[in-house]
Formats: sequence, C-alpha cells, structure tokens
Amino acid sequence: MDAPVRPGENPPVFLRDIGVVENGTDILTAYAHVNGKRTVYMQITKRSEASTLDVIKAVRANLPGFKAVCPEDVDVRVEFDQSTVVTQSLRTLANEAVLGAVLTGLMVLLFLRDWRSSLIVITTIPVALLSALVGLWALGQTINIMTLGGLALAVGVLVDEATVEIENIHAHMAGGLARVQSVLEACQKTAMARLLSMLTILAVFAPALFMTGVGRQLFVPLSLAVALAMGASYVLSSTLVPVLAAKFVRPTAHRPGNAIYSTLLGALLPLRWVLAPLYLLVTVGLIYVLLPTLGTELFPTADAGQFKLRLRAATGTRIERTEEYALQALKLIQREVPVEISSAFIGVQPASYPINTIFLWTSGPHEAVFQVALKPQATLRGEALRERLRAVFAKELPQVQMSFEAGDIVSDVMSFGSPTPVEVAVQGPALPANRAHAEKVMAELQKLPALRDLQFAQLLLVELAPELFRPRAAFFFLRHPKPQWPTGSRFSG
Repeated sequence: MDAPVRPGENPPVFLRDIGVVENGTDILTAYAHVNGKRTVYMQITKRSEASTLDVIKAVRANLPGFKAVCPEDVDVRVEFDQSTVVTQSLRTLANEAVLGAVLTGLMVLLFLRDWRSSLIVITTIPVALLSALVGLWALGQTINIMTLGGLALAVGVLVDEATVEIENIHAHMAGGLARVQSVLEACQKTAMARLLSMLTILAVFAPALFMTGVGRQLFVPLSLAVALAMGASYVLSSTLVPVLAAKFVRPTAHRPGNAIYSTLLGALLPLRWVLAPLYLLVTVGLIYVLLPTLGTELFPTADAGQFKLRLRAATGTRIERTEEYALQALKLIQREVPVEISSAFIGVQPASYPINTIFLWTSGPHEAVFQVALKPQATLRGEALRERLRAVFAKELPQVQMSFEAGDIVSDVMSFGSPTPVEVAVQGPALPANRAHAEKVMAELQKLPALRDLQFAQLLLVELAPELFRPRAAFFFLRHPKPQWPTGSRFSG
C-alpha cells in the first residue's frame, strides 16, 4: 500500500491514497456442474481429420499423467464419452452384416435348395466389407459415422452380385452343361449385366463428388464407402464366387416342389388380366395407408441415449439464481427419466477462457447448458422424452425457457453445426424495426404445429458507451490517448 504511484518533485502519491488492494480471485462468471455438483471440467474437441476413437483412447491413456500433476484429493476422470455413438455404429454395422447374410442365405436356400450356394453368397459379405475398409484406409479415410453408414447401407446390395452369379450357374447346370463349363458360361454372360447394375447404384452417389463445403466433408466418405464395397462385391462375384462354385456347387436334383410351382404358375397365367389389376389395386392401397407413417428425412433421427438442453432465465438474472434454476431443472429430469450422468455449464465464459466459445456458447449469466446421458434401461427417449420435459418444465419451472439442441455426434453432423434445425435471420438498418418485424415472423411461426421451442437467440441488452472527460481524467493520471476500460466483466452480471 506504500508503493508510490507518482514519484517526483511534487508530494508523492501512494497506492493507499487512491485505492484498496485485496487478496481475491477473478470475477466469477460461470459454474460447471457434473451430476448437480460444482466441478472443473475440460471439454476436449477433436480436429476434423482426427478419429473419435483415437482421441478418446489417447485421453484415457493419459489420465494417469493428469492425476500425477494434481493434488491427491483431486480426482480426474472422463465423464462424457461421445465415442459410444461410434462404437454403437460399429455394432449396428455388424448386426446389419449378419442380418443381411442370414436373410440372403435363407432366400438362396429357399429357391435353389443348395446350402453350398448359400454359404458362397454369405462369404462375399465380410470379404467385401474388409476390402472396402482397406480401400478407405488407402484413401486416408477413417472409421467414422459417415463411412460406417455407407458400409451399413451397402450391406443390403452386396449380395446381389453373388446371388445373380450363383443362380445363373444353377440355370446352366440344369440345362445339362458340366459344372466348370456352367461356371464359365454364367460368368461371361452376367459380367456386363452385373457391371451395369453396380454402376447404376453408384450413379446415385456420384453427385457427392461435386459438393462443396460441409456437405462434401459429410457425403464424400459415405459415397466412397458404398463405392468401394460395391466394387469389391463385383470383383468377388467375378473371381471368388466362380472359383468356389466350381469347387463346391453340385447340380440341383429334380424335386417335387418344382412341379408344384410349375403347376401353380400354369394355373394362374390365364388369370393374368384379373390378377395384374388386383395386384396394382392392393399395392396402391397399401401405399396410401402406409405412406403417411413413413419418415421422409434424409437421415432419420438417431437415438444415442443423450440430449442437450439449454435453459434461459430472464435477461439480467444473476448467475447464483440461474444455478438454482439449473439444479431444479436437473431434479425434474431425474424424476422423469433415469440419468446416468449429466454436465452443465451455467453463466458466461470469462474473457480469459482459453478455448473458442463456439464449442460452448452462452449469451449471459441467465443461461445454462445441460448435456445429459440416459441409462440403458430408460424407456422414455427421443421425441417422446422431449415432449414430456416440455410439459413438465412449463408447469413446474415457468421462470425459464427451454430448448433442445443437437446433443450427440450424429445430430451435430447432420445439423451442420447449427444448434437448431430451423433458424430465421432478420436483418435491416434499424434494430427496433428489425425486432418488430422479427416478432411478426415469430407470431406466424408459432402457428405451425410442427415447431417447438421458438425463441429469440439475440437478446436486447443495454449498451454502455463511456466517454472520457480528459481534464478530469488527467487529474487521476489517465494520460494515455486510448485508455482501456475494463468494464465488460463488471457489467456482465
């Protein structure tokens, strides 16, 4: 306190003459919660070219090093792991592959009645998927949501090439040709047809190569996965399938079922003028009944067992009051659904926050952002859970507004980084006129039954514009031509 502020010939001015120095901390602007308790957490965001699985593996491997530099009473652990979505996608891919193999094998067994042919067709699925993974690795791609989605999408058509080849081989053997000759004839006759079939499917994904921006980053990996899997399937149906067929396939003996099918077909053909219109009528009727129940999204909403919730109290609410609202909200969520873990950020990031706020953005001390992971036994999920929470919050916590945002990797990717599916921007030269027009837009949007959680993202806040009165400032020794005003954090709460 005895440090001189203005030494010189005039009477000295000491620090105690103009202010008070206290031992304190920086101004509190936010709280971090895990399971409703205050904590300190780090949000780790991977680079675009990094693998989610590699990042979480590296983080877990370095946990002992993190703990070593902390006091003994401080626990360091991973609380939220988004890589579970990727591992779930891997399991989904395996399930799709097994399901596709089993169903295709059963169909081949049903129509050809040859278990050897069924095994040959099934064998092409894992080999084609492994070949596609090698191709993705060679092209610098990683195992991610989009590549896994492409492989899962391709599983359904991987077996078509082998099925056509096997069926044609049986047709030639039924005509009296030897086994090897039948394989050769079938391979030559179906090569062009199978190639055109594959190219037709790939043409659907070709436009992804001409996309730009985020769309290109999303759909090019998916298209590559499909193309590589289909290409591998075509090569296998022209190489592996003929070799295995020449070695193991046996001529199909004549069975009574063939005669029954021929007799039934012969009886129905004269009635084709009645059966064809009847078939079309039934088909159109089923389409009319079932079409409204089918989804029309490019990518259906995936239930990852997680959701992200944003709470907004009245503008200007102090952070302590916002924390109370956040704790009440967590209790309501835990009452409605079993929660495995929850994290919350309450308040606003300080100016010295060492990360870009785009990854965790709030507009002031009146906001809180929740990330909630549900337990596996939770039965209320997805849109049903969101509608339930909307009703509960409106009744028991009307002091806050709530909105759901993209809370998992899939939703983040498919929303192109936007927190909400629909955003409306109103721009103009005058802020009051912009606000008035935005309120009219809001009134019209509220009439749409499909929209939920309509809010203004940009708030009307008071703006202070201090002006420097230089004669008086000189009295307080402020002679810098552009003095700095550390008022931002002082007025943030």
